[in-house]
Amino acid sequence: CAQELARRDYADVVLVDIIPKFPQGKALDMNQAGSVLGHEPNVTGTNGYEETAGSDVVVITAGIPRKPGMSRDDLLATNAKIVGSVAEQVKNTSPSAIVIVVSNPLDAMVQRALQVTGFPPSRVFGQAGVLDTARYRTFLAMELGVSVEDVSALLMGGHGDTMVPMPSCTSVGGIPIRRLLAEDKLQAIVQRARDGGAEIVALLKTGSAYYAPAAATAQMVEAIVRDKKRIIPVAAYCDKEYGVGGYYVGVPAILGAKGVEKIVELQLDAEERKAFDHSVSAVKTLVAT
Repeated sequence: CAQELARRDYADVVLVDIIPKFPQGKALDMNQAGSVLGHEPNVTGTNGYEETAGSDVVVITAGIPRKPGMSRDDLLATNAKIVGSVAEQVKNTSPSAIVIVVSNPLDAMVQRALQVTGFPPSRVFGQAGVLDTARYRTFLAMELGVSVEDVSALLMGGHGDTMVPMPSCTSVGGIPIRRLLAEDKLQAIVQRARDGGAEIVALLKTGSAYYAPAAATAQMVEAIVRDKKRIIPVAAYCDKEYGVGGYYVGVPAILGAKGVEKIVELQLDAEERKAFDHSVSAVKTLVAT
């Protein structure tokens, strides 16, 4: 994520890690890459939070990754402590920051960050929908043999096995997806998108996805830093919206300089509503735990 942002050359980046000298080495390597790629050295590595003070945007990726056979939810106890301690530091050093959480289980970790920072909910949200949608779009493009640029899609709900791909909001070159794909093929792709992270974990054996989550997070940061007002799916705090009642869940939102500037409420059909409510219920269970 740090390298994706550095290459875009519109922000200074500070890498924080608890491993001594590790972020310093990564930062030095990225700065040297900058001389080849044509962006100015602007990456700092540190083991503390002093260098991050006054940040406009903070991305929290800290936590243990999944191993084969683990679900995102299996990380709950350990990552809740880690995200909580990071959020405490962010609250003290960058009280005006917009916070994007990437750590899993995503929806519960964003809730934890909100609890600890006490920031307005519009300034604390999670990266999930951009990544999930990217996987969904990629699989659709592969199946149809078309450019992924022409695939437009939306997913909602929690970031996990209960996420809700929205075929009614999926099209290719403006053509509704159900006119191009048989229902069984579409449902198989929907399921593969749900399992997208686990598929990569199973292949890698010693880590989880890196590149797509990084690119997805960088897209969110860009929408904020450049005040682009992009409508993208994010794990946003929903109270009255969709009748969620005060939890983080994936919904389409307008992302700009103030963070989540508006949640876009869609009319869900009966099937979509049932799947969405099931997903919200899973998020509530995680938060309670």
